[in-house]
Amino acid sequence: MKLQTFFSTILLFFTTIFLLLSLSHSVSANQSNHTGFLQCLSLRLNDSNIVSKVIHTPNDSSFSSVLSLTIQNPRFSSPGTPKPVLILTPVQPSHVQSAVKCARRFGIHIRTRSGGHDYEGLSYATHKPFVILDLTNLRSITVDVDNRSVWVQTGATIGELYYELGKMNKTLTFPAGVCPTVGVGGHFSGGGYGTLLRKHGLAADHVIDARVVDARGRVLERREMGEDFFWAIRGGGGSSFCVVLSWKIGLVDVPSTVTVFNVTEFEEQSALKIIHRWQFVSDRVSDDLFVRVMLQRYKNMVRASFPGLYLGSVKSLLELVNREFPELGLEEKDCKEMSWIESVVWFAELGDVPIDNLGKRARASLAFKAKSDFVQEPIPETAISNMWRRLQAPEAEHAQLIFTPFGGRMSEIGEYETPFPHREGNMYEIQYLNYWRGGGEEKEKYMRWVERVYDEMSEFVASSPRGAYINLRDLDLGIYVGGKRSKYEEGKSWGVKYFKNNFERLVRVKTSVDPFDFFCDEQSIPPFSSVEVM
Repeated sequence: MKLQTFFSTILLFFTTIFLLLSLSHSVSANQSNHTGFLQCLSLRLNDSNIVSKVIHTPNDSSFSSVLSLTIQNPRFSSPGTPKPVLILTPVQPSHVQSAVKCARRFGIHIRTRSGGHDYEGLSYATHKPFVILDLTNLRSITVDVDNRSVWVQTGATIGELYYELGKMNKTLTFPAGVCPTVGVGGHFSGGGYGTLLRKHGLAADHVIDARVVDARGRVLERREMGEDFFWAIRGGGGSSFCVVLSWKIGLVDVPSTVTVFNVTEFEEQSALKIIHRWQFVSDRVSDDLFVRVMLQRYKNMVRASFPGLYLGSVKSLLELVNREFPELGLEEKDCKEMSWIESVVWFAELGDVPIDNLGKRARASLAFKAKSDFVQEPIPETAISNMWRRLQAPEAEHAQLIFTPFGGRMSEIGEYETPFPHREGNMYEIQYLNYWRGGGEEKEKYMRWVERVYDEMSEFVASSPRGAYINLRDLDLGIYVGGKRSKYEEGKSWGVKYFKNNFERLVRVKTSVDPFDFFCDEQSIPPFSSVEVM
């Protein structure tokens, strides 16, 4: 045993030397700090096999593949995008602790990535020297059907969570998003919504505990972190406060049979009439009904789609729609009954595939830019008509405008109960999206299209502040640039748009749990300065 320990120590020593040599060729700025960080981390891991699995330097043959594995916006995978000094892929929670403790000791900047769906790439790209803490390997899911709860590690995807739930029970699920490749870490910590938001609210509304690593490297659960800290990570963006290792979530009931449907319309005036009526119905109708509006191009024509979910049978759906929303023109042929888990596959547009496809990970092929708004009064038909015409532009070939209805449970939860404040009074959310292939100068015209449509909508959407959704992050709202204003004053410019009055409480929490701003990015929650705290 002693001989085995000796050889293990020797192997660890040479592994560390190799990593340091690799790092020395790739790091110029802050080289001594990064070298010290790597030594610290290697010693804490204390196993050469684990070191090679966890630490990836730019000279490793696997570095590029690990980096690109969960980049979900190719806009940030170009050769000119800043690359990390190291990538860490922990295989157990203690590795995250070690990374945080060593990074703090040596002043290393960390970006935490779970699914890689950050709309502005902040989880894996920044212009300062940085290390990626990629949590993909921390993806276990433990379902407790009897207690209607689940512990899910933050590196799991929404699709993996849905799949595990669907395998075990057809009438228990969790209200989260429609894209199965999104990581639960970012999704839950920003709020998270999908087809059940009118019935059950946000994903964050159903988080009942969490396990985190704080800025001091401590592992804390809800009881130890306290209610303010726990409140902040359920909608305030967890990466501003800690690394969330796992979430405990409460499950909700769904019927054994649900109905999905889709109505499409290519004629502008007919579509405008349906959308106009949709604005007066979608947030007030039974919360068992969810109907989205999607405007996009199809074979060089603009198409309005009205995909939806009803928590019940086709018969009762048709009775409801014919009574409350006959303008939709819904017919039995547009509808299909299925289980809830099958509806997830349907909304993810995966086609007629088995539900185990929800657990498969895939990378996005198109770059994109997005913005968001909240609507509190019906938009005039002229404004919607203008959006229709914008979609006819050559650079809008892959653009989408998505209207997501609120109301129901969303209006029953106070805007202060979680950091996500866009509750009662908001009829629906608009997401402006444009996708494209390629990069360089080409991307500018696609991004300008989004900006123009967003600017033209300014008089019709929520104002003072003009709200935005943190999970649809938008750096056009502002970033930290430094200068005469404090980070707190800079942060208010976008923080109030994401969080309204909850921004101030988030700042107080940040000041309490991470006063030296260890966990930070271009739009993170700032602490008060030391003068302001006094």
